[in-house]
Amino acid sequence: METLIMSRAERKRISIMEKVVGKELAIVTAAELMGVGYRQAKRIVRRYRDKGDAGLAHQSRGRQSGRAKPKELKARALKLFQERYRDFGPTLAAEKLAEAGVEVDHETLRRWVLEAGLWEVSRQRSKHRQWRARKANFGMMVQLDGSHHDWMEGRREWCVLMVMVDDATNWTEARFFEEETTAASYEVLEVWIGAHGMPQSLYVDRDSIYRCERVAGVAEQVDDQKPQTQFGRAMGQLGVELILAHSPQAKGRVERRHGLLQDRLVKEMRLAGISDLEGANRFLKEDFLPKLNRRFVVEAADPVDVHGPRRRDLKEVLSWEDERVVQKDWTVAWEGRWFQIGAEGGGVRSRSRIVVRKLMDGQVRLLHAGRRLKWRELPGRPKKAEVEPRRVGRTHLVKPEKGHAWRRFGAAVGKRWEAGMKAQGEQRRAAQRQG
Repeated sequence: METLIMSRAERKRISIMEKVVGKELAIVTAAELMGVGYRQAKRIVRRYRDKGDAGLAHQSRGRQSGRAKPKELKARALKLFQERYRDFGPTLAAEKLAEAGVEVDHETLRRWVLEAGLWEVSRQRSKHRQWRARKANFGMMVQLDGSHHDWMEGRREWCVLMVMVDDATNWTEARFFEEETTAASYEVLEVWIGAHGMPQSLYVDRDSIYRCERVAGVAEQVDDQKPQTQFGRAMGQLGVELILAHSPQAKGRVERRHGLLQDRLVKEMRLAGISDLEGANRFLKEDFLPKLNRRFVVEAADPVDVHGPRRRDLKEVLSWEDERVVQKDWTVAWEGRWFQIGAEGGGVRSRSRIVVRKLMDGQVRLLHAGRRLKWRELPGRPKKAEVEPRRVGRTHLVKPEKGHAWRRFGAAVGKRWEAGMKAQGEQRRAAQRQG
């Protein structure tokens, strides 16, 4: 026997119809109780007398909708989904099916896939977070983060995708790198600045690229400055505020973009057969990111673009800087290399401090008070000059050689030898007094 499915309102009508049929209740009153018109109430009473409780159930229940998709279309969509897009989300899968000539709404596809048992719904409870409104202007704050992932699905080693997302509009720029390094952050930031200008602030995590953990030096303490990383120093020179997030959820805009890219970009590169960084970056720039931004970019609350002007010295600022001391022979040691400052480097004295700057392309600059110095690199460490023996009056102070008798007797040992000799003398004198 087929089970009769009824809604709560339809079950409520059973008791009303029983009273109408038993002539305990007028149809006018029944219509008011059911919230329908008098003529509709008469039709409901007629169906109840003819079919019983089944007459109260909605007459379209169990019948196929007039807007239902053909069974052949459903079967073809599910077949393509199983063969090609099994791990795709409903929205991306619907887009790919449309490219294959199967037009179906993503919600319809999701329902079909669930009915076919190809997916299992799982819900996770999330921790409560405080909502934050978007920034009002394009360029007011840009979120920057790297995503380590198996982007090529085993076709090559893991790599990192450096992603920048504007907080106001969702505009996205991204590039692939081998590792998340300062150089990678510099390069993706240079791409953003070249396309849009200087952002007002960057929202980043507390990675060692952006946050310095060392204790402030004496000079920094005197100037009341906090220690900075190379990236932090560069942002200070560019006038870009560096904001450190306290949790991944705080920079949720870029974190959610990671999730979207790990879903869509991975599958798009699989379909395109990409297995190297060069091809992946070209695919990002020419194909994927333009489509992504057209689809997911939103309008800012304020249409004014607040990006700052591009800097001509951007390549000089996006660099690595170290402070070094000029030796007495006007040489400077840096990372195992030796540089000889030219005689025309006026204003630079021995023991003065200069800055050694390394650009992203490997070029080296030597600067003193912001001015570039002329220099040449030495093949190795310069040899120390021969020191003439000191003269005291008419006597030359000559350091005794290794086999000198003075060394054999131990006189050159120094203070420890002298203290030991005094202790022995004290012991002998004490023994004589006791005797």
